[in-house]
Amino acid sequence: MIAYIIVSIVGGILFGIMDAVINANPLARRLYEVYKPIAKTTLNIPLGVVIDLVYGFIMAGIFLLLYTALPGEARLIKGISFTILAWFFRVVMSVASSWMMYKVPGKTLIYTLLTGLGEMLVLGILFGLFLEPWF
Repeated sequence: MIAYIIVSIVGGILFGIMDAVINANPLARRLYEVYKPIAKTTLNIPLGVVIDLVYGFIMAGIFLLLYTALPGEARLIKGISFTILAWFFRVVMSVASSWMMYKVPGKTLIYTLLTGLGEMLVLGILFGLFLEPWF
C-alpha cells in the first residue's frame, strides 16, 4: 500500500511536469496555435496539480487492477503493456476524434501522438517497475 501511494504521487508529479514540458515548449506552442481561439488565457495551476495527482492515483490503481491480465511475466513488460492500453484510450482515440471533427494540422496530431506515447511510456515503466498487487 505504501508503494502504491508513493508511486501514485510520483506518477502524478511526473504527469504535471511532462504535461508542462510537452505543452509549453516553443514547438508545441506553434503546433497548438490552432487551438488558440478556444484556449483559456489563464490556467489554474493549483487545480492542475491536484488533477494530475488524482490521475496518478487512478492510473496506478487501474494498473494494479489489470496487473494479472496484462501480458508478460516481467513487471517491466506489464508496464509497457499498460502503456499501450493507456496510450490508445487516452491519446489515440482523442487524436482520431480531433482529426475527424476539427481542422487540425497533421503535424499537430502526430506531435500529440508521439508525446502522448512518451508520457504514457514513462508512467507505464514507473508502474511496471515499482507496483505489484498486494491482494
